[in-house]
Amino acid sequence: MSNLKTLRLAVCLFPDVTALDYEGPVELLGFISPKNAKKRNLPKTCPYLIDITYLSHTMEPIEPSSGPYILPTQTYDDVKDGEQFDIILVPGGRGARPGNVPDVILDFIKRQAPRAMYILSVCTGSWVLAGCGLLDGKRATTNKAVFAEAKAATSDKINWVPKARWVVDGNVWTSSGVTAGMDMTNAFLTHLVGNETAMMIRNIIELRVVDQDDDEFAAVHGLL
Repeated sequence: MSNLKTLRLAVCLFPDVTALDYEGPVELLGFISPKNAKKRNLPKTCPYLIDITYLSHTMEPIEPSSGPYILPTQTYDDVKDGEQFDIILVPGGRGARPGNVPDVILDFIKRQAPRAMYILSVCTGSWVLAGCGLLDGKRATTNKAVFAEAKAATSDKINWVPKARWVVDGNVWTSSGVTAGMDMTNAFLTHLVGNETAMMIRNIIELRVVDQDDDEFAAVHGLL
C-alpha cells in the first residue's frame, strides 16, 4: 500500500450535527484509510487511500442531534497556513445554517475550497456551502424537507435541483437528506477509485444504492 497516494479528508463538525450525515460516508471512505487498508486486500486498481481528520471549533466533545458525543481530531484554528486538505466533507443537521455554525467553520471552508480536489456535502451541509458562496453558478441539492426554505434563504445564483438523490457540478458533490449521503459517497468512490473497489465496499457493508435521479422525497415534500 506504500505506493498509493494518500488523500486528506476533512470532516467538518459542529454542534447539533446529524451524526449519520458524516458517519454514513465515513463508513465507506474509511475502508480505504491507511489503517484499514492494511487489514484488507484492496483491488490493485485502487489508486488512493484516504486519511480522515475530524475538525471542530473546539477540542471538547461535540454533541450531535442524536447519538454519542464526538471527539474531534483537531480544531479549525489548528490547521496551519498553507496546510491543505484534498477532500472537504460538510454534513448537515439542525445546526447546519450559515448563521448557526461557528464562523471558524465558514472561514476554514472558504480557505480550503479553492485548492481542494473535491467538496462534498450531505443534507443541509449544502446550505453551509451556499453561505460560503461556493454554490453560486452551480447545480446543487439538499434535504427535501427543508428544500424550499434553503432555496429561499440562499443566493438566486444557485440552481437548486428539487428531484435528485445527489448532484455533481464540477468538483462539488451535494446530496439530499441524511441517508442519501451514502448513495452519493458510493458514486463518489466509484468516480475516485473505480467500480471494483466501490463494489467491494458496498458488498461488505451490504449497501443497496439508488440512482442519482431516484428521489421519491421530492414528491413527498411537494417539490414537483
